[in-house]
Amino acid sequence: MNKLIFLLLLISSTALQASQVCSRVAIINYQEILVDTSSTQKGEGLRYYLEKDPQAKDYLDEYQDGTKIKWQNAAIGTLGSGLIIGGLFADDGTDAKKTMLVGGAALIIVNFFIARTLEFNNEQNLNKAIEEYNKRNLPKIFFYPDGLPSDSGQSPGLGMAIIKDWSF
Repeated sequence: MNKLIFLLLLISSTALQASQVCSRVAIINYQEILVDTSSTQKGEGLRYYLEKDPQAKDYLDEYQDGTKIKWQNAAIGTLGSGLIIGGLFADDGTDAKKTMLVGGAALIIVNFFIARTLEFNNEQNLNKAIEEYNKRNLPKIFFYPDGLPSDSGQSPGLGMAIIKDWSF
């Protein structure tokens, strides 16, 4: 029962974060522009402005390619779910049952963290697109990924994160 509750909490928190992405806005000429006009084409609301600059458009295209669902993530998630379901139907008290449950859960968790890391790193492409546009074009785009300053009553400040770059 605890596993079911944990799974439901995990799914609901992911759904809440997904709805938050759809409400991102940028300020252009003192107007709020929706950055993500649909759930499938993130950043499409800025295309009209960013396509004026070829380098910014390239970064936007790269960002949108990175937001597409990858078959590898879907396959690994399906495999993890299959292991968990297989573990639930396995005979009680066997080592195979525990191995399948733990292995499936570990596979899903690792897949989730890898997907979130790739998504976070892909957001840098959208930021680079806006930076490149702002270097050479007017009107300037003000994009606050964490929400507009007026929403929290404070201006965006410095944050802290731990980031590791891997190069092979």
